[in-house]
Amino acid sequence: MVMGVLELVLVLLASAVAAVALFRVLSLPPVLAYLAVGILIGPHTLGWISDSPDAGRLAEFGVVFLMFSIGLEFSLPQLFRMRRVVFGLGLAQVAFTLFLVTVASMLAGFGWRPGFAMGGALAMSSTAIVVRIFMERMQLETPHGREAVGVLLFQDLAVVPLLIVIPAIAGDPGELPARLGIALSKAATVLFILLFLGQRFMRGWFHIVAKRRSRELFVLNVLFITLGLAWLTELAGLSMALGAFLAGMLIAETEYKHQVEEDIKPFRDILLGLFFITMGMKLDVRVVGEHVVLVIALTVFPVLFKFALVAGLSRAFGSASGTALRTGLTLAQAGEFGLVILVLAQQSSLIPDDFVQIIIAAMLLSMLATPFILQASDKIVMRLSKNEWMLQSLALHRVVVQSIAIERHVIICGYGRTGQRLAHLLEQEGIGFVALDPDPERVTEAASAGERVVFGDATHADTLVAAGVMRASAMVVTFADTAAAMRVLHHAHAINAALPVIVRTSDDADMEKLLEAGAAEVVPETFESSLMLASHALVVLGVPLRRVIRRIREVRDDRYSLLRGFFHGASDDADSVEEASGPRLHSVVLVQGSFAIGKILAELRLADDMVSVTALRRREVRMIQPPADTIFEEGDVVVLLGNPDALAIAELKLLTG
Repeated sequence: MVMGVLELVLVLLASAVAAVALFRVLSLPPVLAYLAVGILIGPHTLGWISDSPDAGRLAEFGVVFLMFSIGLEFSLPQLFRMRRVVFGLGLAQVAFTLFLVTVASMLAGFGWRPGFAMGGALAMSSTAIVVRIFMERMQLETPHGREAVGVLLFQDLAVVPLLIVIPAIAGDPGELPARLGIALSKAATVLFILLFLGQRFMRGWFHIVAKRRSRELFVLNVLFITLGLAWLTELAGLSMALGAFLAGMLIAETEYKHQVEEDIKPFRDILLGLFFITMGMKLDVRVVGEHVVLVIALTVFPVLFKFALVAGLSRAFGSASGTALRTGLTLAQAGEFGLVILVLAQQSSLIPDDFVQIIIAAMLLSMLATPFILQASDKIVMRLSKNEWMLQSLALHRVVVQSIAIERHVIICGYGRTGQRLAHLLEQEGIGFVALDPDPERVTEAASAGERVVFGDATHADTLVAAGVMRASAMVVTFADTAAAMRVLHHAHAINAALPVIVRTSDDADMEKLLEAGAAEVVPETFESSLMLASHALVVLGVPLRRVIRRIREVRDDRYSLLRGFFHGASDDADSVEEASGPRLHSVVLVQGSFAIGKILAELRLADDMVSVTALRRREVRMIQPPADTIFEEGDVVVLLGNPDALAIAELKLLTG
């Protein structure tokens, strides 16, 4: 079917909307919906869309924005913290895959160059599928989640040199050293110019754009920088994806990183979806039917190979058998960049076209199978690892022994200092409890002293069931780990929706997130210490104790709104990344010509941007939490509360609309 660009986009979008809606109902990742759409409407099935250059360009833009978002996440401090996984396990996985597949190709008589290209494609796993599933199942912070993400990060980084080397190794073998040298020298020159000379320019340029206080200009600038650098690297004979990756790296070193991530996300997700559709379009169902046994073999054997390789390497790097097996299952499938490398190898005439069709079919099938493999991962690990089964069974047995004789008890998740003090207070009041802690050394020492604590990870649903979550009267999460607390809340409410859960957090950065996840109460450490300091100071100053208690109760009843946020200084931003990106207070002066002058507070809908107005100073009068019908006047100082990115948006809304 011949159609214009507009008709092409409309058909793609309409098909994607229907498929994504269906797959969400089935609790499957949208990536699989895009692949299914491509297979269905592509030239080899229904034939609604031909494999046209226009569709290919859309796919290229999807890869560009994916590489840009990966560049934004490329942080040297983060890489240093994860160096064992990224440059240990990740490097070993990619290097061994390349080496083994290349050797196998040479032994089979195909030569080393097709083997190298195939090894590069096979080494990749699907970042989009794995991360999306881990986020939905709240497993990013689990041991196997951290390992998988670290390996995926190295795979994404390895794509950059592979995109340079694969075109260079195609052609006359005698010219290979010269072509490879030219490609690498081009890449080194571009990297030097952009990273060392462009970093200072990028920061200054973004500062100039941000001072214009126009979100439209800011988004246009991000698109210009991303596509501009992609064009420059393509002009230098390199890939557009490399330029987009470098653009992300440069912006990641500026203070505008988080705002850019939010602005670029819609473009990235949509174009990445179109990329997966175009990859699905490349699947020739006829070829699959003619070579069904070969396709199944090329689906199953690479998955088993990667599973065994990753699990073995993970075990060699010191991971527990259960973690190693789960990491292997997570990374066994093919990835989106594997498809990119495969198509590049086809264009470079390294792999025959007919064979590419069979390999693409096998890779897509492995990606389609990933959600089902991960869903069954616990059962698979239990079957493969007797040690894992025994450890979990013993741990659950001990938890059941502690909880089986009590009802209406409290489940304490975490037995650190806070958990131990809570347990002692409950014990004095005669309230039954079960304490869970994943630190075997702490549990052994505390249990030997007669403490009622057992080994168990509260982020696992079966552990909570063993602790009697159905019979409990309350649960208290005593560790200040938001990701783990979210998993506990998710499992607890799935089993016992009426159970009140009290969660501890270090500050107010994730307070709203935890409340929305179902926490009955969230207790921020910094707020409680501030309240205690204030109460002691008030008593010393002669304020009656009853009035002090009433004030503290009011603050707590109002969800600590009086204490939310504070005015940051340069020293606060330097403390930590979390502190720099957490909620803060910010004053905005409504100068002459500001958009908000004459507008009603409720009319501006600042809450839609996750920002609240905590105070308003008008000349010498200061109003705390002004009412929704307040009309802004020229000269007002509006005190906003929110994270830095949201505050920037709200300030633009107040000043320019």
